[in-house]
Amino acid sequence: MDASEIRSLWDRTKTRYAGRDGDMARVRAVRHGDMKSVFPDLFPEGPLDKAIVANMVDVAARDVAEVLAPLPAFNCASSAQVSDAARKFAEKRTRIVNDMIAFSKLQKQAYIAADQYVTYGFVPLMVEVDGDEKRVRLQFLDAVGCYPTYNRWGEVSSVFFASTWSVDELVAMYPDAASHVQQPGFGTEQVEVLRFHNKDQDVLLIPGSGSQRPFTLDEARNPLGRPRCHIIKRPGLEKDSPRGQFDDVLSVQIAKHRLTLLSLEAATKAVQAPIALPQDVTELALGPDATLRTMSPDKIRRVPLEVPAAAFAMTQDLEQDLRMGSRYPDARTGNVDGSIVTGRGVQALMSGFDTQIRTAQAMFADAYQSAVTDALELTEALFGESKYEVRGNDNGTPFSISYVPSKDIKGDYTVDVQYGLMAGLDPNRALVFGLQARGDELISRDFMRRNMPFALNSTEEEQKIDMEKLREAGFQAIAGYAQSIPVLAQNGMDPSDVIAKLTSVIKGRQEGKSIEECLAAAFPPPAPPPGVESADAAAAPVPGAPGEAPPGGAGGADVPLGMNAMGLTQGVAPGQQGMAPGGRPDAMQFLAGLTGGGQANLQASVSRRKGIN
Repeated sequence: MDASEIRSLWDRTKTRYAGRDGDMARVRAVRHGDMKSVFPDLFPEGPLDKAIVANMVDVAARDVAEVLAPLPAFNCASSAQVSDAARKFAEKRTRIVNDMIAFSKLQKQAYIAADQYVTYGFVPLMVEVDGDEKRVRLQFLDAVGCYPTYNRWGEVSSVFFASTWSVDELVAMYPDAASHVQQPGFGTEQVEVLRFHNKDQDVLLIPGSGSQRPFTLDEARNPLGRPRCHIIKRPGLEKDSPRGQFDDVLSVQIAKHRLTLLSLEAATKAVQAPIALPQDVTELALGPDATLRTMSPDKIRRVPLEVPAAAFAMTQDLEQDLRMGSRYPDARTGNVDGSIVTGRGVQALMSGFDTQIRTAQAMFADAYQSAVTDALELTEALFGESKYEVRGNDNGTPFSISYVPSKDIKGDYTVDVQYGLMAGLDPNRALVFGLQARGDELISRDFMRRNMPFALNSTEEEQKIDMEKLREAGFQAIAGYAQSIPVLAQNGMDPSDVIAKLTSVIKGRQEGKSIEECLAAAFPPPAPPPGVESADAAAAPVPGAPGEAPPGGAGGADVPLGMNAMGLTQGVAPGQQGMAPGGRPDAMQFLAGLTGGGQANLQASVSRRKGIN
C-alpha cells in the first residue's frame, strides 16, 4: 500500500473508532479525578471541582493490575522428551526466551499493560526489531491511539498507532521532513504521526489533513509475512471495540462524588445557618464566653436544615453498586468478617475476583505465546548467524551460555506459557491446594512443580532433588558402617580399618569435597587377586563386601555378634542408619488446611521417639 491508500484507510478506521475513543477519554478523566470534564453541569466552580471521595475506579484498576501483572513461566521443554540431547536443546531455547524477556524488560511493562487492559478493555503487544542491539524486543504499546482491524478469525490484519510529536523532535529524527512540516497549514508545535503495520510492510508517515499530502518518514518490509501486533482483548460481546471494566460504573462514581459534595454543602449550611433569637434580645454577642440576656434562652438556636435520612443511605447504595459493577469485592480492601459457613465467608474467598484474574491471564498467555513465537522466528530470520552471550540466574544458580539462532533455534519456535494451576490464588492457598492434591495422589510432583505460582525450572529442580536423596543415602551408608565399630571392639576384632575409612571421609569433607568424592576415595575398588584376570575378579564376589553375606551364610557362626546378615546392626532396617536410637526416624509432619475464616493454615512439628530396650 502506498501513502495515499494508507491515509484513506486511516480516515475510515478513525471514524469507526470515534465512539470507543470517547469512552476511553471519559474513563481516563475519571481515573485522574477530573470529574467535571465528564459532567461539567454537576460540579461548581472552585477548589471542589476535583474528587473529594475515594476514587474507587482508580483503586480497583491499580489493584487488579498489580495482581495480574506478574509474568507466567515460559518453558520450551516438553514432558514427552526422552533423549538427553532433546532435553538440553529445549532447555537452551528456554533460556534464550527468558533472556529475550529480560532484555525487553517485559515484567516492568506488564504493570502498565495490565492497567490498560482493565481500564480500556485491550492492550497491544508488538514484536519490534532493535537494530542497534541486533535483538528482538517484546513491547507493550499504548492502547490510546491504537486502531486495529481484524479478519474473520479475529486475528489482526493491520493496525495503526497514532501519536503526536513536536516539530523539533520530528525534524531532529527525520531531517527530510523539515520541508514538509513547514508547508502552510501545519501547526508550529505538534504534528500527528502514524505507524502502520500489516503482513507486508511497516510504515511511519505523517498523514496530513485536508489538501495536505501524506509524507512517508520510514518504511520496511515485514520479514514474517504476517502482522507482528497482538491485541490482548477483554472478553465481551463487542468484536472490534472491547469495553473496559469500568465503563458502566463511571456515572456511579460521579454520582457518589456529587452526593458527597451535596452532603458537605448541607453540613456547611447547617453550621452557618442564621441564629433565631427571642424578641427581647436587642444585642447579639459572638465569640467565646459571649453573653446574651433574654427571658427565653431556650428559644436561642440556629435555624435547622432538614436533610432527608435517605440521602445518607444513598451513599451506601452507590458504594455497593460501584463494587458490583466493577467486580471489585469488599474483601480486597479488608472489609471481611464471618466464616466460610456463612454467606459472608463465601465472599471472603473472593471467587469472583479470582475468576476474572484467571480469565485475564488466559488472554495474556495466548498473546505471550504468539508474540514469543514471532520473536524467535524473527530473530532467526534477521540475526540467524549472530552470536549472543546470555548470562542470567536460574533458581538462584548463575549461568552463562552462548548461542547462534540458526543453530540453537533451528526452526523450532514452540513455547509453552503457563500461569500455573494455582494462578489467581494467593501463595498460601496455592501451596495448601497443591499439598492436598499431592497427598491424595491427584497430581504428580512434576505437574505441581510446573504449575507453582512462581518461576521454577522443573527438570533442573528434579535433578537437584535426586542428587540430595543420593547424597543422603551415602550419609546413611557411612553412618551404618560407623555403627559396626562398637560391635567389632566388643568381639575382640580390629576396628582400625573402619576408623581409618571414616576418618578419610571426615577429612575429605573438611577439604570441601563432596560426599560422593569422599566415599569413592575411602572405598576404592578391590585389587584383583594375583593370577586372576581383573574382569573375572570384578565379577567374583568378595567376602565381606557390602551387599554380600558374611562368611558362614546368613545367621552362621561367623556373623559378628550384634550384626545381621547384611552387615548392619541388629534392629536397624536398611535406610535407617544414623537415625534416632532404635532405628526410629524423626517424624516431620506437615498439616495443610483452611481456618474457619477461609485463611490458609500451615503447621510444622518435629516428634522424636526413643525405642524401649
